This record gives sequence, C-alpha cells and structure tokens, in this order.
Amino acid sequence: MRIAVSIAKSLAGLFALAMLAGLAWLWISPPDLIRLGSSYAAKIICSNALLAGRDPDEVLTLDVQAPGHPLLKLMQAEVEEDEARVRAALLGVFGSGYAVFREGMGCASIPEEDFELAGQRAVNRPPGIANPSLWPVGDRVEPAPGAAVASVVNDPLLTGPGMRAVVIVRNGRIIAESYGPGFTHDMPLLGWSMTKAVNAAIAGTVAADGRLSVDDGNLFPAWSEDGRADITLGHLLGMESGLAFNEYYGGVTDVTRMLYLEPDMAAFAADKPLLHPPGMHFAYSSGSSILAARVWQNAIGDAEAALEWPYRMLFAPLGMDTAVLETDAHGTFAGSSYLYASARDWARFGLLLLREGVWQGRRILPEGWVEWMRTPTEASGGEYGRGIWLHGPRINEPPDSDPDAGFELPEDAYWLIGHDGQTMTIVPSLRLIVLRMGLTPTRLGYKPQALVEAVVKALDVSEGGGTVTGP
Repeated sequence: MRIAVSIAKSLAGLFALAMLAGLAWLWISPPDLIRLGSSYAAKIICSNALLAGRDPDEVLTLDVQAPGHPLLKLMQAEVEEDEARVRAALLGVFGSGYAVFREGMGCASIPEEDFELAGQRAVNRPPGIANPSLWPVGDRVEPAPGAAVASVVNDPLLTGPGMRAVVIVRNGRIIAESYGPGFTHDMPLLGWSMTKAVNAAIAGTVAADGRLSVDDGNLFPAWSEDGRADITLGHLLGMESGLAFNEYYGGVTDVTRMLYLEPDMAAFAADKPLLHPPGMHFAYSSGSSILAARVWQNAIGDAEAALEWPYRMLFAPLGMDTAVLETDAHGTFAGSSYLYASARDWARFGLLLLREGVWQGRRILPEGWVEWMRTPTEASGGEYGRGIWLHGPRINEPPDSDPDAGFELPEDAYWLIGHDGQTMTIVPSLRLIVLRMGLTPTRLGYKPQALVEAVVKALDVSEGGGTVTGP
C-alpha cells in the first residue's frame, strides 16, 4: 500500500512539474498558432470597438469567439482606451497579441509590445458635412413605394444568418435597406476582400494623376535581379503575379501570418519567390493586393501625401465620410482586407463602379478603368478581373463548379466578394446594386445569389417590367 501511495505521489509530482513546464513554455515561447489567435482577437476588437464604436465584449463574443477556431473561444481581451490599444491573450495570460488605433489609419497589429513601431501618426481626413439631400449626395433615404422589395430585404431566409446590413440601390437611389440588431446605417462595417476592388480603384486615381501605369514593371528593388522584375501592377491586381502565397485561413499560413503577425505586410509579401511566369497563372492572393497598395503609395512619393490620398481622391468626393482604410504598423494600406465603411458608403462605392468611374459629372477614375476592372483575365478562366468576380461566391463547392447554377441572375452581373458573407452585386443593365454584409461563415451554406434573384424578381413585379431610367 505504501508503495502504491509513493508511486501515486511521484506521478502527481511529475504531472505537476510537466504542467509547470508547459505553462512556462506557453509564457516564454508561445506557439505561432496561439500568437496568431491573440493578434487576430486584438485586431478585430480594436477595429470594431475603437473605430466602429461597438461594445468590445460583444465583439469578443460575437465576432471572435462564436464563429472562429476553437482556440479563439479561449481568448480574453482588455481595451486600454486611454492608450487606444487592445491586448488579447489565451486565457488572458499566454501569447499576448496587441493592436493599436491611429486616427484615420485604423488599427494595426503590433508584435510584442513595440507600440512605438506604429508611431503617433494620424491621417488628416476631410471633415464630413451633414447634408439633408437625398442619397447619394446626402444621407436622406426615401424607400420605394410598394412592399415587394421591402419584403425581400426583411426576409431572414433571403438575407441570411448573421446579416448586418442589406442595401438595395436602383437608378441611383436607395430603394430599400435593412439592418441587423445593433447595427445602423452609419456604423462602419468591415468589407474584408471587397476592399480589393477599392484598392484597384484607388490605383486608378493615381493612374489618372499620371503617376503610374498598370504596365509598370520593376516594382521593387529586390525584384530587379530575377523574374519578379516582369511583374506589373496589372498582374498584382489581377491575381496573376506568379508569386508563391498560401491563402488558406485555417492555420498559420502566408495570409494569416501577413495580416496578424507581420508588422510590415508588404515586405513579407515581396519576399515570396516566383512560382509561375507573370500573367500565366491565377492564384487568389491577399499578398498581391498588399503589394499593389504599396506600389501606388510609392508612386505618390511622399509618405504623408500617400496616407491622405484615398480620402482626398476617392472617399471625400463620393461622400464616404465613414470610410477608413486601415494600414499596417509601417503605414502600408491593407488593400486586401481592411476597409471599414457604413453600408450606405459601401453602396456609394458600388454606384461609382456602376457609373463607370464618374461621380456627379466628375470623372474620378480614368475612362475605361472600371471596364478593365470587371474584364476577366485569361489566367482566371473568365472568373476574375481586378478586385471583381464575374460570378457569385462559391459556398462549400468545388473550384471548377458554377456557383450561380440554379439561380436566375442577369448575365451582366458582377460581384465584390469578402470573407464571412460580404457581397456587393452590380447589375449595369438594371442600374441595380445589391449590397449584403454580415458575419456568416461558409459552413452555414448561405448563398447571396438567392437574395439577388429575389430582388430582381421583386423589381419586375413592382415595376411591371418597366424601363430603367438614369444611373
């Protein structure tokens, strides 16, 4: 009996030592997966709380823990409002990740506690001016008469689980809109990869100023000695650069490391080797979008002028007063993922595309630029242009499938698509925009194509197949 007790005590002691060693390891050198989870949690809470004005505890519960990796359910966070930063960690202790808020630049992930890396910079944004005019010039909305479209945007089966905003634009006016609980028409919402189309448009404003061309090569000094010198801005925007980049989001991969563990996203992406000749292979890559942003920022030259550029040249002219395009710690715009804007402001950008780059009689984008954005590249097999998809999202479907099969959609419809259910569908023939935003993981199987189909049918019913007028 004594021997058994002695063995049990020894085993308990060994177990305790192992636990202490494990905890010490987690404290001193946490695995990258834990650091990734912490940094992700800190970044999402920072942006949604300090930029969008949401309750941080709600963001932790709804946006971080509920839909994500099981590891994220163990994350705890604290917001230091006086310091404008957020810390998150596993169980509140291990693998701390940090994010810092900068006015006009949003939140950036910060390695360790190197807060000075992000500096104290702020972007001077043109002030928004209250305007009682009808949207899009002002923010007054007069819904269309009749119940057909209104019934669509208020049908949870069509708007989908986790819907946060649906806005329908027809003939240049918002005719119907709907918002999820706790969300409003002026709350900034994350577009995720819909940002890629905005990034392409901003590049267009720089091209309009004569500072760059989509055919420019030799984009970075480190590329001058190998095949990467042949990569052009057009290749980057079209996802056909040929650079190696792992876009899988299920663990520590190129895209997740870049977005949450690398303070200089562009340097990380630029260091990737060439796998295919530029222009010959399509591979969706947020790294390419980050590099494209760095290219147009470099073309502007002055760093501060580059940080102000999207606001002066795109957002302010369109009246997108809520829009904030976030940067990393080194000041590169996250043109792949991180534009926050209200649903109405996102719809304003869609209207710019619908109007072929012209806003209230003023040309914002070069003539033909929007057409170029929505023209599919050969390498993509007709699927992708520059920030724009020629079909709706694939939801749990094989890559070679037709995601629009079974839906009656206009042939000229094109899409902006972002993570977790962000979509904007633009139909030039109907002068129609259907914007849907939310938090809807793909595992839920929601297809926004059904919403677009229902809107088109509702318009046909309510208007009796009437003619389209104006933009």
